[in-house]
Amino acid sequence: MRLGIISALAEEQHGLIEALESPYKLVHGMREYTGGKLWEIDAVCVLSRIGKVAAAMTASILVEKFGVTHIVFTGVAGSGDKNVKVGDIVVAEELVQHDFDASPLFPQFEIPLTGLSRFATDTALTERLAAAAAQTTRVHRGMIASGDQFIGKLAQIQALKAALPDLLAVEMEGAAVAQVCFELGIPFAVIRTISDNANDDAAVDFMHFIKTVASRYAFDVIERFCREHVGSV
Repeated sequence: MRLGIISALAEEQHGLIEALESPYKLVHGMREYTGGKLWEIDAVCVLSRIGKVAAAMTASILVEKFGVTHIVFTGVAGSGDKNVKVGDIVVAEELVQHDFDASPLFPQFEIPLTGLSRFATDTALTERLAAAAAQTTRVHRGMIASGDQFIGKLAQIQALKAALPDLLAVEMEGAAVAQVCFELGIPFAVIRTISDNANDDAAVDFMHFIKTVASRYAFDVIERFCREHVGSV
């Protein structure tokens, strides 16, 4: 395994780069990629920046230039369900681009020429991440939606929930990474810590949470994931 670890913001990946053994850095496409051994796993860590295009570009480079064989996206998200609380973790089983609509040429949410509106994560990676996350906090598994907008109004999340009743969380990158990995044949997983309720208080809650909690959760989960993977080989 050569694991690519992507986050949008530095706080979502805090401590992981420092944990790399024998690190090396390469700047490409205005991003700094840091490789090395992460608890005996060959890994490359990178910040994608925010949004679907940024995330898709980063995932593509990880595969084509750095030869990663698996990708994990770790970060924060807004809750998409009343049972998903701030501080919980959502591990994606499938992802959809909630702002993609090529109708009437194609059904809403369907990505043209793929025949898919939802991209499934890799089962083995998802199982291992969910098991690692369950040692940190409450875990939910299901559908995450991505779009190029910060969901910070109650009306927005209500509309999304009406269109996607099984929605658990909303963010801005995961489904783009999912499409890239699907098209390149790369196993991937997405794990998100819930930072806010995607309502009128979302912006304030998001900034506080990402600085105080999100980085610790991400570090703990990825460390356990790596250690347990090595132990199972």
